[in-house]
Formats: sequence, structure tokens, C-alpha cells
Amino acid sequence: MGLLDESIWNGRIHASGWVRGSGGEHEVTAPATGTSLGNVGMADPGDLARATERATRAQRDWAALPHTERSAVLRRAGELWQQHATEIEDWLIAEAGSLRAKARMETHAAAQECFEGAALPSHPHGETLPSEQSRLSMARRVPAGVVGVIAPFNFPLILSIRSVAPALALGNAVVLKPDVRTAVSGGIALARIFEEAGLPEGVLSVLPGDTEVGKAVVEDPHVRVVSFTGSTAAGRHVGEAASRNLKRVHLELGGNSAIIVTEDADLEPTVAAGAAGSFLHQGQVCMTTGRHLVHESHYEAYVSRLAEKAEALPVGNPATEQVALGPVIDRQQRDIIHDMVTASVDAGARLAAGGTYEGLCYRPTVLADVPTTAPAYADEVFGPVAPVVPFSTLDEAVRLAADSEYGLSLGIFTRDLAQGLAIAERVPTGIAHINDQTVDDEANIPFGGFGASGNGARFGGAANSIEAFTETRWITMRGDVPHYPF
Repeated sequence: MGLLDESIWNGRIHASGWVRGSGGEHEVTAPATGTSLGNVGMADPGDLARATERATRAQRDWAALPHTERSAVLRRAGELWQQHATEIEDWLIAEAGSLRAKARMETHAAAQECFEGAALPSHPHGETLPSEQSRLSMARRVPAGVVGVIAPFNFPLILSIRSVAPALALGNAVVLKPDVRTAVSGGIALARIFEEAGLPEGVLSVLPGDTEVGKAVVEDPHVRVVSFTGSTAAGRHVGEAASRNLKRVHLELGGNSAIIVTEDADLEPTVAAGAAGSFLHQGQVCMTTGRHLVHESHYEAYVSRLAEKAEALPVGNPATEQVALGPVIDRQQRDIIHDMVTASVDAGARLAAGGTYEGLCYRPTVLADVPTTAPAYADEVFGPVAPVVPFSTLDEAVRLAADSEYGLSLGIFTRDLAQGLAIAERVPTGIAHINDQTVDDEANIPFGGFGASGNGARFGGAANSIEAFTETRWITMRGDVPHYPF
């Protein structure tokens, strides 16, 4: 029996064991074929309330364990991701429309997140402070308590585990609400891995559910920290609700990231990198290259070569074919993409490649001469669309790159590295790559964006994780009780 054998989870949620959810069931389907992959259990707000109450009790015992025991669970989890990688990758391909390479990226990252997390319990969690009085004064980091994690469909494993692993390692309990469209690879897989790794019952609950369950995660009094990854529109609602309930919230939201191709860029590898930035995982990545800003001396050649690459890329079912792009997640997302492409062409953009689809497989699309007010340029598409716009001076390129409510990632292509760094410092983004496209991540780096892309780097790295999932207490000690004139 495999790790994700359907008999374990079919029709069930993970809440102190595998139990029937009160919200019924949801059929998981393969976007490439429409075939059924099974039925996940659905939680309702009552299930969520019961899970967080149990988590509050379980968290105290989990946090009280020696730090070496928590580290051991995280290390075993990392090893289990590696051991079961092929099975989990098959689910990522079937359920999320991932290519095998993208699925491997996710299982590798999941293992690394757990190995990084395993080191957190032995990090210093406090400091001594100077005091005017005769006493020992300390600041101590303690677990926040119960952490709510709400994760999306596009990179369902990475975008769940990067919050779940450090939160657990630091002594918290976690309630995870995965997207129901990818509830197996983004939720059930985590429950099974940590179950096999020896995580005590009740410390991690996995509760697929509708928007009411997501709302309950944010509003539940037992949940003290909310980690949300998703659209900017949804993130604003989460942030507002969390602030009303005086909770800390970490938001990793949308993006409309630009690459800047300077006059001295090496064109052939730059075009290939630009194609990867826009078309990886069908453009369903928050860091996707959404705007190609190209110096006028390269503009026509860049558009032509990018269109040639787009036309040559095979699109289909990654489970059965050798393809470069798989399906988008569902019909609604496909229609949003097509509507934005059509509206942009109507606004004056030239369709250089793509703009068509078969089923949920949308052809990689290149738009040239795009008005900066056109939807495919001005907004996040979340699809395989590459709008290309020329510039004449670096000042104009910087202005175009910075002219967005988003501030997630930036790519700069130039042979002059000092010039590349100077450009990066002028465009406000949380991530910048010189001579690379916009999509990248590692378990140990600070990940996050500015503006409508979220509230800063709250993911990755020991310092960020400790800050994100712990609270600070001030503690003093003195040998004798001081004299008070009362």
C-alpha cells in the first residue's frame, strides 16, 4: 500500500486521525483529462473549531518536548519526502497539471523545508538585555500557539510545507486548509508524511473546505497566526479579518513581475529565459514573468524569437506526453486567461503567437506592441502569456518596471553587472535576479514581496521563520525582592 493509498483518505479529513468531514465530499479531478482521482473529505466551520480546540491542547505537549525530539520528527519527514517522491510527483502531475520537472522541484523543496525546519529548534530563541536595575533581563521567543495555513493550487506542496514545517519545528500546532482542487498533493500528502514521521496526534490537522472554512481559520480564537498564500484580492480580505481579530498575518500574494532586457544583453539565452519565466507551469506562478521590457534595438528580434519558441512548445497531458506545458487548473481560469488576451488584442496588442486553447490546454501566448493599459500587461494573468513592450532608455525601463501595484520579483539581463545591480536597487521588489528570469525559490532564502504582493519577506530562512511563528516575552529575574515604599 502506498503512502497516498486512497483507502486511507477517501472521503475523510485529517483531524486527530482520519475522520469523515461534516462538509461532505469533493471530487478531485485531473485537469488534463477530467477523470476522477478520488473524493477528499470536506470540513465545515464546526470541524475547524473542534480541530483548533484539540490543537491548542496538543500544542502544549508538543512544545514541551525536548528540542531534539521535534528536530527528529522534521528530519524523518524530510527523509520521507525523498523516499516517497515518485508517488507524490505522480499526484502533482495528475492533480495540478504539473510537468515531471516541476513536480520534482516541489518534492525536493518539501524535503529541504523539513531539513531546514529540523535545525530551527536548536537555534537561539532569545537574548539577554541590559537593565538599569539589579536583575537579569531577557527576551525569549516562545511558540505562537496554533498557526492557520491557507494554501493555493498552483504549487500546492511547496506553498503548504514552507509554512507548516517551520511552524511545527518551532513548537506550534498547525491547521492547514489546502485548495480543494489540489487537496491530495497539497494537504493529504503532508498529513501522511508527518503521520509516518511520528508527529503526535492533533498537532497537524488538514481540513479541505470552502471559503467559509477559510474564513473560520482567520476568525477562530485559537488561531494566533495566519499564513495565507493566494490572490491579492483574497489576501486583502484575510488581512482585514485578521486585523479585526488582532492576529498576526503573513500574506504572500500576486505579482506582475517584469524582466528588463538591456541593450547589451545576450539575446539568445535571454529569450529562452524569458520564455521559461512566462510559461513555466502554464504561467500559474506568483513570480511569473508578466511583462517583458526590451530595449528597442532588440525589440523586433526578441518578439520574433520568443514567438518562435512559443509556437514550438508542445502542450498536452504531462502524465502521458512529453510536453512543455500542461493544462491550466480549471475552466474558470482558462476563460479568465482568454478573456484577458482577447481584451488586450482589442485594445491594440498584436498577437504574435498563441491565443488559442484546446480543453484546458492554453497555448503559450506572445503579445507585442501592448498598450500599458491593456489587461494582459497591467494585471496579473496567471496564465502562459508574455506581453512584450519596448523601451529606449534605462530610466524608461525602470519607470515601466516600477509602475505596478505589485512588487514581487524582477529579472535584469545585462553584461554589465554593476549596471544590473543599480537597476535592481531602483525597482522596489522583494526579489531581484540579474541575468535570470523571475521565477525561483529556495528553502533558506527570504521570500516575499512589496505592495500588493504581500507584507514582506516572511517565508524562508531561520530569522524569518522564527519571527513569523513565535512571540517575544520579556522575563526578568533578581535574587531579592526590591524595596517599594508602600
